[in-house]
Amino acid sequence: METNASAASAAENHTYNIHHLHQPQPHGQPHHRDVLPSSSVLIIVIPIIIMFLILAILLLIVMLRRLQSAKCNRNPKSSKSVINNSNCTFIAHSTIHINSSPAEVKSGGCLYGTGSGRQPQPKLRDAQVFTLKELEMATDKFSEAKLIGNGTHGVVYRGVLRDGSVAAIKMLHRGGRQGERAFRLEVDLLSRLYCPCIAQLLGYCADQNHRLLVIEYMPNGSLQKHLHPGKNQSRTRPLNWGIRLRIALDCARALEYLHEHTTPSVIHRNFKCSSILLDQNFRAKLSGFGLAKIGSDKLNGLISTRVLGTTGYLAPEYASTGKLTTKSDVYSYGVILLELLTGRVPIDANRPPGEHVLVSWALPHLTNREKVEEMVDPALQGQYSNKDLIQVAAIAAMCVQTEADYRPLMTDVVQSLIPLVKNLSSAFSSSNSLRFNQPVSPRT
Repeated sequence: METNASAASAAENHTYNIHHLHQPQPHGQPHHRDVLPSSSVLIIVIPIIIMFLILAILLLIVMLRRLQSAKCNRNPKSSKSVINNSNCTFIAHSTIHINSSPAEVKSGGCLYGTGSGRQPQPKLRDAQVFTLKELEMATDKFSEAKLIGNGTHGVVYRGVLRDGSVAAIKMLHRGGRQGERAFRLEVDLLSRLYCPCIAQLLGYCADQNHRLLVIEYMPNGSLQKHLHPGKNQSRTRPLNWGIRLRIALDCARALEYLHEHTTPSVIHRNFKCSSILLDQNFRAKLSGFGLAKIGSDKLNGLISTRVLGTTGYLAPEYASTGKLTTKSDVYSYGVILLELLTGRVPIDANRPPGEHVLVSWALPHLTNREKVEEMVDPALQGQYSNKDLIQVAAIAAMCVQTEADYRPLMTDVVQSLIPLVKNLSSAFSSSNSLRFNQPVSPRT
């Protein structure tokens, strides 16, 4: 009986416990199912962590691309080097930021060296704004007697400013919106580009519809005047080999500065003989930035644009597709080298068949020593170094390659020409012997 009573009591307790568990709890009391499960927390936290990781990866990719782009805009070999020579000191890590104001530009990457015979660079000043009346007074109302140049984009006069300094005053042709954009670009660029191998902008005039540039005066005019004088121009004494080498080096430095020491790079796009001006010592300075183009920040630096420039100087890929890079300027530079070597113009229909286009005629012969010597400008009268001639011909051959990727950087060209000019300078004792042809025996 006791056993049965105990069993009955246990069964009753078990029934009570089950009934108690299933009873609803009073409102307001905590329940374990109201607490957020750990699985729900994980579902919320994990996507947040993934989003942060994706953002971090994207940021890292952007930084790496910018770093690669910066490396491609300069020569890796010269990233930590300082190139000292008799004319300039190029500091590889110093760059001009085109979008910065001139006051912010403290180092342009192209400075005068201390060992050269040239005067230190004067303190740069902001471009002065002139009125049309001031420039009329400077040029005797743009007298024909003051005319020193006439090109496709304007006419150039020799003028004397109010402070007594001599300047070249370029009156631009009216070209509508395109001409206005070219004028603004040239003023903006020349106000920011500080290099002794680039003609300095002294001021400008934007009076009503007149657009004029006031540039430093170069007494010996353009390179074209000396290599290819016109019918109405008085012939000058031929440039000797020493001058031609120095002109080649100065031009290479100007392009090196534009391509590799400005950010973003600047593409001249109209590099030709008439854009190269010569000072009283026949040192070259680059001018004519009306068609210049600001390069791309992209990895390959490629931009698409209208085909503008001068026939004979245009790179093949630019002329056919409008794809423009700094290597387009390198091709134009190669054409200038060929002109300095041969004395010929880029396009000459009066030449025999097969010789109309300078590059097409010269390129197959540039690697042949005997052929190169036959191509040399007769005006040099054999007064040159055969060894230097072969090296300059090799540089020209690389610059005018059909494939843009095979053309060298301008830094490499500069480094190849510096030893030639230094050797030449040490071989002559006076500056007069560098200016005109003298009876000097060729060196090998």
